[in-house]
Amino acid sequence: MAKMIVTDLDDTLFRCDKTISEYTARVLKGLRQQGMKSVYATARGDSAKLLVPDELFDGHVRVNGAKAHINGRVVYERTIPPDVYTPYLRELSRMGLKVAAEIHGTHYANFKVDQKWPYIKDFIITDCLGVTGPADKLYALIESPYQIEVVTSLLPEKLYVNLARDALAMIMHKEATKLRAITKIAQEFNIAIADVITFGDDINDKEMLQGFGLGVAMGNAIDEIQSIADCVCDTNDNDGVAKWLDEYFVLD
Repeated sequence: MAKMIVTDLDDTLFRCDKTISEYTARVLKGLRQQGMKSVYATARGDSAKLLVPDELFDGHVRVNGAKAHINGRVVYERTIPPDVYTPYLRELSRMGLKVAAEIHGTHYANFKVDQKWPYIKDFIITDCLGVTGPADKLYALIESPYQIEVVTSLLPEKLYVNLARDALAMIMHKEATKLRAITKIAQEFNIAIADVITFGDDINDKEMLQGFGLGVAMGNAIDEIQSIADCVCDTNDNDGVAKWLDEYFVLD
């Protein structure tokens, strides 16, 4: 008996134009009315607030598991201290990589972030010398094959890196994972991990798809994710998450 659903956003719940269809919203609202908990888990930081209606979800995991909230309350947090990320980012920058640290929704970067993602306007060009405070995540744009080797070879012991399919290297605290953050939310709701259904499409969803009761890959997911999932639903542009839930729970 599933009691909580967890979905990634980009290329999963979102259509490719970054919207949620009326049908998907109706399905999620219907499940919540039946007592099902609904959570999203994304690599996005504060930009998720601009795209996701709060009334559709009971909780959320942002920045790949660095932070988890229920009703505005932080229930899980694993950030990166400046004495760890400052020398690391400065060395990557020295070697020609475009890098950034995201801190409370602001991107401290050595490049113009809005040229890569036009919707991100809250960024500061910096060499990280004057940046203070813990970072939710770090990232590097991988523009040539050797750069991922540089990112991993210089990686501090406390961190790990995920390479997304859009050639974005996301660098996180080792305990900042979707799996850990979702587990904490489930505990807060007194829900067993066997009663959680997860949906995802990319490599940073792999642990959560394998770690709970049922893992569903999108029809547009990368091959590795489809191969490890319990089942595969339709694509994100065809409302795959909502269609699967509608059929699984036989919603009116």
